[in-house]
Amino acid sequence: MNEIEPVSEIAPGIFRWQTRHPEWHTRIEWGHEVASFALTGDQALTLVDPQLPAVDSPTRPAVEQALDRLAGAASRLDITITIPYHARSAEELFERYRESLEVAIWGHPAVAKRFSGKATPLTPIEPGEAVGRSAVALAIGKPRRYETPLYFAAHKALAFGDAVIGIDGGLRVWQQAPTSPTWYDERFAPTLAPLLQLDFERVLPTHGDPVLHDARRALRAAVAAGPWDYRNHPN
Repeated sequence: MNEIEPVSEIAPGIFRWQTRHPEWHTRIEWGHEVASFALTGDQALTLVDPQLPAVDSPTRPAVEQALDRLAGAASRLDITITIPYHARSAEELFERYRESLEVAIWGHPAVAKRFSGKATPLTPIEPGEAVGRSAVALAIGKPRRYETPLYFAAHKALAFGDAVIGIDGGLRVWQQAPTSPTWYDERFAPTLAPLLQLDFERVLPTHGDPVLHDARRALRAAVAAGPWDYRNHPN
């Protein structure tokens, strides 16, 4: 496994880096770091919820240099946003690479409201349809959520924004607001069940550690365990 510090290749063609969350601060340490992913293949580079380190962070130059190398080997860049809150550094990276690559930003239409530039282009994600060259959008929730997980068939990977997180070496379904068992069992969990039919080995959450082996079993266990509340997690 190759590493481009502080961007690590966690599986063939899948790179990951972590940065301090720009907004989320709690009394516990969990969730203070967010993960971003870069996936390569078919002469394309796909970024998932990319967040660059702060301008004054000592890791900022290394992350930028790593992304420059990955982008330099691609002819196309797809910047994907799984949930509007994760627009993060999408605009900055679009501007960084738009002159040298074919670049598109993908996300729910509500993502556009979080752009600072009115003219920043957004390609809406449609569940069940392709997102760039390497991903397919998935629908979850009833009614359907703004969050759109992504399936990368060539990498056998699922990427999640907030719905599924990495915790304690496994996965959990994260509900940030209190919910009833009936609501979860009847309205939300059934929308995750179709994801278990996909051919995947890895789950890439933007909160917590990824699961790189036997991820279908881990996701099945997470759905069965019910929603997780960070407020009950020990420091």
